[in-house]
Amino acid sequence: MAQTVADQFADILVAAGVKRIYGIVGDSLNGLTDALRRQGKIEWIHVRHEEVAAFAAGGEAHLTGELAVCAGSCGPGNLHLINGLFDCHRSRLPVLAIAAQIPSGEIASGYFQETHPQDLFKECSHFCELISSANQMPRTLEMALHAAVAECGVAVVVIPGDVALQPAADAPVPKPSGLLPAQPTVAPATADLERLAAVLNGDGSVTMLCGSGCQGAHAQLLALAQCLKAPIVHALKGKEHVEWDNPYDVGMTGLIGFSSGYYAMLDCDVLLMLGTDFPYRQFYPRGDGVRIAQVDRRGEVIGRRAPVDVGVVGDVRATIEALLPRLKGKRDSSHLDQAREHYRKARKGLDELAVGRAGKPPIHPQQVAKAISDRASDDAVFTCDVGLPTVWAARYLAMNGKRRLIGSFWHGSMANAMSQAIGAQSAFPRRQVISLSGDGGFTMLMGDFLTLVQHNLPVKVVVFNNGALGFIEIEQKSSGFLDFGTKFKNPNFAAMAEAVGVRGIRL
Repeated sequence: MAQTVADQFADILVAAGVKRIYGIVGDSLNGLTDALRRQGKIEWIHVRHEEVAAFAAGGEAHLTGELAVCAGSCGPGNLHLINGLFDCHRSRLPVLAIAAQIPSGEIASGYFQETHPQDLFKECSHFCELISSANQMPRTLEMALHAAVAECGVAVVVIPGDVALQPAADAPVPKPSGLLPAQPTVAPATADLERLAAVLNGDGSVTMLCGSGCQGAHAQLLALAQCLKAPIVHALKGKEHVEWDNPYDVGMTGLIGFSSGYYAMLDCDVLLMLGTDFPYRQFYPRGDGVRIAQVDRRGEVIGRRAPVDVGVVGDVRATIEALLPRLKGKRDSSHLDQAREHYRKARKGLDELAVGRAGKPPIHPQQVAKAISDRASDDAVFTCDVGLPTVWAARYLAMNGKRRLIGSFWHGSMANAMSQAIGAQSAFPRRQVISLSGDGGFTMLMGDFLTLVQHNLPVKVVVFNNGALGFIEIEQKSSGFLDFGTKFKNPNFAAMAEAVGVRGIRL
């Protein structure tokens, strides 16, 4: 049998190290899915909703740091991908989306299920192109892979079903080294380091605000904090990389953060932002009394949230290693000591809320989250829905350098937790994966609970059954509104789980 474009497409994915594709089959995808079936090297993860496919690919990419793939058939099929792809793109995850298209000869005719994915997906991708011929496909797909990996985001390839079935053009299978460009180390400029050192060597107190850009720099962060006698405040996306085994950590800041983190930032003379684009401007120091320095490998984010006195483009780890020899080291630890004491009190107050009281129902969600953290595996993967599950995850899940925490922390979408857990468990079948789901998020994409059964994925799904959109209720009340439109009439989720062959426990 002569090789088709779809066969060639599948071969390129194998060369790129792709191990699975999340999606739903359809007639416009038949050429590709049949090529995958015959090839037998890439697993097809059959989900129940394409939005889940995109979230699952994001969950896999978050854990592995490698390319993950999702797919949707023409029209409504690939349109369902878009919310999950927005989440992947904003979270800077390398994901390739395959968007099948109607027959090429019918494009622009108002054909059944016609949409224009190459236009629709532009806002949530670095690369989005239509493949219109066999000889175009290899290069277009390779460029999409380059973009997703090199720019850490989404790339979309749109391919009509009839083009996928055409005879393949003569082209060599690319080599992995050419498909998957390695991430460079971004070293800061010497002049910027000198300016940063001059600010930090002054007499004032320093607070460090650390985000997800601090991944892989834990030891360097601690060395810097020790030198500067600086408390470390972390953003939510920095939690899994920063807070563990960290005597300088004084909690999170932000809408669901700790008072200790908030005041450690307001009370300093110098705020040093490391690998964070923390978005809430009301939590930054105000006025001329605090100088701000920011380090990030992405120059476009420097100064985006607050005016900075010194901006340094560079990886956090490389920057700290180059910076430390230039620092004098501080002796006065009063600012650090005060922030630590504030954190101790704040942490004690939160921990007291998680203490169970026998005979006094209902169970508080803080107690559930703390119990899960205490009993979870050392390398457990946690996913959490937006809203209150994110609050409990941020405050009660203990990180240790091996555990991972995944959420929709930038896009803020409902229904992400179980969906991302599908990708996490597919990529790591022997690892414990725990989804902290809200009843609103769980029921929004509840159909894919069946995907866990169908693919034998042992995800532990914890549903916080508030009977309401709990976080929205709090927001409404705190803003002076009566709660409205938030109530749910939920089923017995444990009985539902048992009905589909999953152990269900109702507390």
